[in-house]
Amino acid sequence: MRVALYVTCLVDQVWPEVGLASAALLRHAGCEVLFDDAQTCCGQPACNTGYAAHGRALAQNVIAQFERTGADALVLPSGSCAAQIHHYPGLFTAMPDWQQRATHLAEHTFELGQFLVHQRKIKSVPGNFVGTVGWHDACHGLRDLGICDEPRALLKMVPGLTLRELPFADACCGFGGTFAVKYPEISVAIADRKVDAIAAASVDAVVSGDVSCLMHLRGRLQRLGSKVRALHLAEVLAAGIAT
Repeated sequence: MRVALYVTCLVDQVWPEVGLASAALLRHAGCEVLFDDAQTCCGQPACNTGYAAHGRALAQNVIAQFERTGADALVLPSGSCAAQIHHYPGLFTAMPDWQQRATHLAEHTFELGQFLVHQRKIKSVPGNFVGTVGWHDACHGLRDLGICDEPRALLKMVPGLTLRELPFADACCGFGGTFAVKYPEISVAIADRKVDAIAAASVDAVVSGDVSCLMHLRGRLQRLGSKVRALHLAEVLAAGIAT
């Protein structure tokens, strides 16, 4: 299976290890990994702040790039960006040709964990992680894409790992994209509620499928002096292997 890997802006700029781990996992799952280094933003920030025309232009770029690869699927280590691509058809209600192309892409776009479980049906992961972790259900993955059991099933495959359910696992971390910029005090208060829940669970790491959530939680954990790590699902599933 030929898979186009879409790494997302935050992975590219902040957390490149996630992109490398994602590629390693896809190869472990028997995929040929294609990567276009001309990738740009999926348009989510523009659409979420009311700039649909800007988001539409970025969506057209993503659609055209995928078509050029000839890949069977587009896979992202991000529930929020994958969800945005699933919403692309709504950007082109007055452009039938582009709407058809957007729909085709949406039908072939998957979040990484979702893809490994449902499309590749993997029974093992290459990583090894000794410690106790808790899973944070990122909002877009859970509420837009319905991702819940898949990452937990994958984490249970990791040798040495103990999965412990976090209190309020499905509650927002407080990031919310531009919400954290516009309402920092509320954003921090929400994050601290989540950090308190993480502390109560006595885990070594909090794991999620979105770098945006993890970046927000990691910042609060570090500022509060916590030793709990914030890790992406891909990093844990591929922990300890050469990427």
